[in-house]
Amino acid sequence: MVKVSKARGAGIVLMLLLLGGCAPSPQQLRMERDLEEMKRRLAETERALASQRETLEGSSRDRFDAMGRRQADLQAGLEGIRVELQAVNGRIADGAARSRELHDTVSLVQEDLSLKVSALEGRLAEVEKRPAAPPPAPVPVEPVLSAAAQYEKGVALVQKKGGGEEGRKILEGFLREHPKHDLAPNALYWIGEAYYGEKEYESAILQFQDVIQKHAKHQKVPAAMLKQGMAFNALKDRKSARAILRRLTEEFPKSDEAKKARELLKSWSK
Repeated sequence: MVKVSKARGAGIVLMLLLLGGCAPSPQQLRMERDLEEMKRRLAETERALASQRETLEGSSRDRFDAMGRRQADLQAGLEGIRVELQAVNGRIADGAARSRELHDTVSLVQEDLSLKVSALEGRLAEVEKRPAAPPPAPVPVEPVLSAAAQYEKGVALVQKKGGGEEGRKILEGFLREHPKHDLAPNALYWIGEAYYGEKEYESAILQFQDVIQKHAKHQKVPAAMLKQGMAFNALKDRKSARAILRRLTEEFPKSDEAKKARELLKSWSK
């Protein structure tokens, strides 16, 4: 800035000297041109200085801003690391606390088990000192009946007064175990007899119907029809009873059951 001021002063002095003469000489003209060139260079120098100053100021601001942002990023990263470190320390502390709790729990369980084992050992020693108990009496085992024996036992109970329910259950078991046995139709019939003896006439009617439908050619069918008609009569359904007994006399006219059916039909018509 001092050099610029000196140049301006020299220019002013030179202009005053030139103005003092009458007509410009070639030397004066050359000096004027030099003076103009110096003015131009001076202006360019001032503009360059100003531009450089602005550039320096802008570059400094940018560097300061970049340094500030970098410092802020570093500060944020440092804070994140500090928070993560605190979390890790907290987890380590929690793990240590849980480890201590687990150790205490295991110690308590071990102490409890030790006490229980000691108590059991004491009881075992007391038991060993006691005299041995006599062996239990053997439980009588019922002999396994054959199919025929099971059937005969059930029929005998049905025919026995008061043994109908027990006999019926034996015969039902017989049918479950031997559904295709030759005596199965007979077992069905005697179950119906058991219901009839217990005065469960509707169940008896259905049971006799099983004999009639499932074993239509069996010798027990006439007896089943006779007892079915008698069960309907016990239920005061004389109409159904007559229809079944008439059918019995028509389909098995020479059977003993047909003879009894005719006698019943005759007595009911009076």
